[in-house]
Amino acid sequence: MDLQLTDRVAVVTGASKGIGLAIADAFAREGARVVTGSRSITAELEALHADHGVTAVPVDLSTPEGPDTLVRLAVEQYGRVDVLVNNLGTATSRPSFLDVDDSEWQRIFDMTLFSAVRSSRAALPHLLDGDGGAIVNISSINARLPFPMVVDYSAAKAGLTSLTKSLSEEFAPRGVRVNSIAPGPVRTPFWTAPGGFADATAAQAGTTAQEAIDVVVPQSMGISTGRVTEASEVADLALFLSSPLAGNITGAEFTIDGGQVKTV
Repeated sequence: MDLQLTDRVAVVTGASKGIGLAIADAFAREGARVVTGSRSITAELEALHADHGVTAVPVDLSTPEGPDTLVRLAVEQYGRVDVLVNNLGTATSRPSFLDVDDSEWQRIFDMTLFSAVRSSRAALPHLLDGDGGAIVNISSINARLPFPMVVDYSAAKAGLTSLTKSLSEEFAPRGVRVNSIAPGPVRTPFWTAPGGFADATAAQAGTTAQEAIDVVVPQSMGISTGRVTEASEVADLALFLSSPLAGNITGAEFTIDGGQVKTV
């Protein structure tokens, strides 16, 4: 299927690893012109630059000026922006709400919500100048299924989901579609890196990290398919929502969690 993304200019935030990296890679393979923003330029991003010409911008998107810098550099290089994917986000597991102080609330919101607010504000004038732009926000099932151990992250993602609807209401009549994706657990370094959630789950269950993510997590979280989501599956959905093939889809939230969320 031709997604009609060839030569479209896509800006992807938080693309150094995990879901963001998978999205940048998928856009590049579809022939899009990709500009990514992250604090570090990983070996994987360097490989995307070498293989597909992806531009990786080292920038702190949690700062007020970071998102504007990223979008400005994309416009300087390609003359326009057609797609923005707000993927940047972070979470830290803690025992209780009482363990989260003001500085941590601010850090999580700066990275997870305000980076999307600022990136969207910077990109929208350029998206509106085009022939049909799209914003895809990577939210989380935690926006509607909040976990106490990531209370601040859950609240930030709820804000991102609400932002998606608000932006869609204002800008869909002017040709810019805005949608969100709400993944459940995804096989990314967030889970698999040393000291990540898989290690924490393994320690509680008395098993290995591999067994934890392959068996314990799907069973304990009630994932109907029996497995966590792959980053490439989130990327495929993000590309479809960014493409002209999804031309009348806006203001929508798409859950990709293997059936974990049981409510309708």
